[in-house]
Amino acid sequence: MKIDSSLAAVVTGGASGLGYATVQALRAAGVKVAIFDLNPEAGEKAAADTGSLFCQCDVLSDDSVDAAFAKARAAHGQERALVCCAGGGNSILTAKRDKTTGEISIFPSDKFEWVLRLNTVGTFRCVTRSAAGMMTLEPIDGERGVMVNTASAAATDGQMGQAAYSAAKAAIVGMTLTIARDLSREGIRINTIQPGIFDTPAMARATPAMKQALGAMVPFPPRMGEAPEYASLALEMIRNGYFNGETVRLDGAIRMQPK
Repeated sequence: MKIDSSLAAVVTGGASGLGYATVQALRAAGVKVAIFDLNPEAGEKAAADTGSLFCQCDVLSDDSVDAAFAKARAAHGQERALVCCAGGGNSILTAKRDKTTGEISIFPSDKFEWVLRLNTVGTFRCVTRSAAGMMTLEPIDGERGVMVNTASAAATDGQMGQAAYSAAKAAIVGMTLTIARDLSREGIRINTIQPGIFDTPAMARATPAMKQALGAMVPFPPRMGEAPEYASLALEMIRNGYFNGETVRLDGAIRMQPK
């Protein structure tokens, strides 16, 4: 798919981190971009800084997602590209014993479910709406649209405390090929990026020494990933018409240790 001013795109979680880098890369190519994000202050600033449109969006809500797509399409027309970066997680052991009291506690089911709803269901909610919209378009060079989802190294190398996050991201990996097959007759492609350790705002609380230690875990290059590197791969997945149904690790060959 040609990446230029004729293209309209939506980036969820586009106000920061991997999503924001993707917005910047798309705008640099002239693409009309709508930023979907829950945080209005960050979203408005990101939109102003990049010349994009901000659409406040809670991916946990059908109504919120529908309203965001309606606003984006009213301004830019039907999107042909969707990049899903919205997500998050927590760190809770499946079951643990208090070292002082010996009391045993378990991972609360509601907190486990929230992570799946945010990452897996939230991604799928946006995919279904975007796919339905793309299906109304006439194909260009044989395709109507393309989507890029975001998983994580945790999908296959989940660390201690990441049971919910690993399950949620593994589900995104697992549904990629199935969605590609579902949409194949409509000329719509979908791929997933599986990032490793990236230097994003999620790492804001990490000290320089902690970041250096995390980077040293990566075989090569021995550093954390940079958000523009994610964006570069996302744009290639959009651009390359034969890229479909794939999950690609972007992690410097790291395989995460238990903790």
